[in-house]
Amino acid sequence: MKYFTFILFIPLTLLFTFCSCDEPEASPEVQLMETDPFIQNQKLTRSINLGNILEAPNEGDWGLTLEESYFSTIAEAGFTAVRLPVRWSAHAANEAPFTLDSEFVARVDWAIDQALENNLSVVVNTHHFTEMMEAPEENLPKLLGIWGQLANHFQSRPDDVIIELFNEPNDQFTADLWNDYLVQLIDTVRAIDSERTLMIGTAPWGGIDGLDNLRLPSDSNLIVTVHYYNPFQFTHQGAEWSEGADAWLGTSWGQTNNDYTNLMADFNRVKTWSVEHNRPIYVGEFGAYHKAEITYRILWTQAVVRACEDRDLSWGYWEFASGFGAFDRSAGEWTALLTALIQN
Repeated sequence: MKYFTFILFIPLTLLFTFCSCDEPEASPEVQLMETDPFIQNQKLTRSINLGNILEAPNEGDWGLTLEESYFSTIAEAGFTAVRLPVRWSAHAANEAPFTLDSEFVARVDWAIDQALENNLSVVVNTHHFTEMMEAPEENLPKLLGIWGQLANHFQSRPDDVIIELFNEPNDQFTADLWNDYLVQLIDTVRAIDSERTLMIGTAPWGGIDGLDNLRLPSDSNLIVTVHYYNPFQFTHQGAEWSEGADAWLGTSWGQTNNDYTNLMADFNRVKTWSVEHNRPIYVGEFGAYHKAEITYRILWTQAVVRACEDRDLSWGYWEFASGFGAFDRSAGEWTALLTALIQN
């Protein structure tokens, strides 16, 4: 110990005479850690969709606008993230370079800020780009132009902001086209932002059957998302936009062992795919419409949440406060669905 004490008090000028004056040793090379999409997916463990708001043709058209209190309400209830469905296509010019409306972009920024300030991670997607479903080849340049702008705009955001490239390809936007186009979308983003975690879904309609059609790109920083609305006659009974849905009114769930067996089999398929392909899975939408009996909605929701969490799948309930909603805006409180979603 005396030796080291002596050295510490040697004048700096003497120290320099004792040191070699050869070239200094090179600093050790800094190894940048790649973003782990499995860790990123854990941030989405319990999330909820702020649906029917920013993906409406214009905010408020479907009876909902974003409020600052929503974000603290969601965080305090025990959720870890929000998914922001956004209809970017309605707020972009129709000619190249497809410039996005700055006021609308600022509105989405505000929502992201509110989420982050409440320690909520965020999934931002492209939602209801209906023209892509009808004429995908014709509208692909617009989709690429939108994501080119957004990749640049979001580049400085923390990694708690995750980009979902497209919601539920369907109709003329086939699985084959989706496999081709998602490579172009990823390349567009990666040319600007090489580190952002990206999310890709399945075709058609984001369902679990689409996993068999998905051709995975080589990009390693990807989360795969699926949506779950099985059995459809239960979850969409009475849905005004679904043809024949009134005939399904009164459909129950959870009254037979087969209901649970079928649900567990579905999620076993999803988990098996995840393991075989070494990709994290986010069940980004699931929910039962409010016209189903609340008792059965609770049973089904509990079962889906448990199936996800038992298999290390993150999840996002559809949705906060509209037709599938878990929050009653008029009463200013959560419905009984909250206990089905946040199972401590």
